[in-house]
This record gives sequence, structure tokens and C-alpha cells, in this order.
Amino acid sequence: MKKRQKQITALVHGAMIAAIYAAATYLSAVFGIAYGNVQFRLSEALTILSVFTPAAVPGLTIGCVIGNITSPMGIWDILFGSAATLLAAVSARALRKITFRGFPFLSLLMPVVFNALIVGAEITFLFIEGDASFAIFAISALEVGAGELAVCLAGGIPLFYAIKKSGIFNKNNLQ
Repeated sequence: MKKRQKQITALVHGAMIAAIYAAATYLSAVFGIAYGNVQFRLSEALTILSVFTPAAVPGLTIGCVIGNITSPMGIWDILFGSAATLLAAVSARALRKITFRGFPFLSLLMPVVFNALIVGAEITFLFIEGDASFAIFAISALEVGAGELAVCLAGGIPLFYAIKKSGIFNKNNLQ
């Protein structure tokens, strides 16, 4: 495949990932599970895509920016939530070759860690009046992390194996 074709394919993959991430976030919002202390964003299952293609890094980040436009935390969620997604995607991509029985568990955990810490801090400082304590932050981080872990496990693992079985990203040598 020519270099220009690879670039176009990567751009299209990134754009598709962004669109699907944003749409899945809005779908989660319809059910009231996209924002807040405990989140079950269906879109977070897509974070495993960083393992397969570098196009997922900007795709997930842009999708998160778009998905956070309707967040009750406003600009703060657009900035910090999207930063958490960017850091998670970059880290997941970097750790993709470290596997346990062929599965990149560390890559799967990166969104959990970054969202728990960053979004947990965001919730603590935006919604807790008075002095925010470490205990309040820890509770917020655990709540965000638990929801993130549930979605990454329930959606990310099956998605990983479905993509691996299909070989969709191997066909164009985009790894």
C-alpha cells in the first residue's frame, strides 16, 4: 500500500473511531450513565482500539471531546476528560505488546487508571463544596474507576477478540 493510501486509511479509521465514540457516549447519556461519579460509557469499550491502530489515539481523543460537549461539567470535562482519554490511549498504545496469554491487560487498564485519577479529581474539585479531602477524591476516583473497569472488561475484551479474529487491522498493515 502506498504511503498516501496508508495516511488516508488511517485518517478515515480515526474519523470513524471518533464518530462511533461520540455516538456511543451520547447513547449512554440518553440512559443517564455517561457523566457523573459512576459512569458506564459504552464508548469506553473502544479504548482497546489503541492496541490495533495508532489512528485510535486521535480518534478516541476527538470522539471524547465531541462526546463531552453535553457534559454537565462543561468545558472542564472537555479539557480534563479528553486529556485523560488521550493519556490512556497513548499509554495503551505504548503497552500493547505486553500481554498475558495474548491479551494486552495493561493496555486495557490504562483508561481505568487515567479516568479514575483525572476525572475523579475533576469531580472532587468541581462538585465538592468546601475543602476537598483526599478521602473524597479517593471515593470519586474509585467510583469512576469501577464504572470504567466494568465497561472495559464487558465491552473491551469481547471487542479485542472480535477484531483480532476478523484481522481487520492486519489487512492493511496498520499496526
